Amino acid sequence: MERIRQAVEQARRDRQKSGLSDEPRGALVARKSSGDVSARAERDSSEPISYDQTQTVEISADTKDRNRLVAAIHGHPLQDVYRMLRTRILQDMRANNWKVIAVTSPAVGTGKTLTAINLAISIARDLSHTAILIDGDLRHPSVHKYFDYNPKYGLNDYVLNNIPIEQALFHPNLDRLTVLPGREPMAQSAEMLASPKIISMLREIRSRYTDRIVIVDIAPVLSVDDALALAPNVDCMLIVAEAGQTSRDDLGRALELLDGIPIIGTVLNKVKKKVNSTY
Repeated sequence: MERIRQAVEQARRDRQKSGLSDEPRGALVARKSSGDVSARAERDSSEPISYDQTQTVEISADTKDRNRLVAAIHGHPLQDVYRMLRTRILQDMRANNWKVIAVTSPAVGTGKTLTAINLAISIARDLSHTAILIDGDLRHPSVHKYFDYNPKYGLNDYVLNNIPIEQALFHPNLDRLTVLPGREPMAQSAEMLASPKIISMLREIRSRYTDRIVIVDIAPVLSVDDALALAPNVDCMLIVAEAGQTSRDDLGRALELLDGIPIIGTVLNKVKKKVNSTY
């Protein structure tokens, strides 16, 4: 816990140096369900995108259904839930000129990774944006599994083996969505997330296109200090809590540790019946 406290203080200092402001906390509730950085490209997001250097992975209807990629299933009743979540998040991000959002949770098992994936899909379906989903849960990378894809390269290869990032990216034949998988677990994950190479990568990704939103899946706050290590290089965080499992104490501890880091909202996941009050 002492290491996490130290990481909090370092994150605050790093955010002050980077000039990122601390905004008031918001509240969201949902049911489960390599170019010049200075060159900011303008494009019409409604136009089809040609993925010349990124591998396209066909995602079957069975994969979408079995792995609960509900935001990609036409007519699924939970699509509207993710549309509402997407709209609230994009409104706040536009208002603050934010481009990078990290998705985390107090503890394991809340469904944060699936929430991050469905949020990324939903954002990509908005014709005004493109989305890139990064598997930043370096201890337990699993984003690629939801797409039934076994990547040849991943984020670890980019960081440790200097594999070009375009060789690690894949496009899951969902319009305007690109994924950077994790592939294999990485030791010293917090140090990796705070490394100059990751920082440079995030700056490049967020700067290349003005319409791009970056979604990073990150390890739970109370498990390791990864979220705190990454904090100076994201604009805001979304917290995923599990109905009936995440205690108020754990949620409170997580928010306390993240004090000074903009929290865009909280998703209450795995709700079995409709709730009318905010969390």
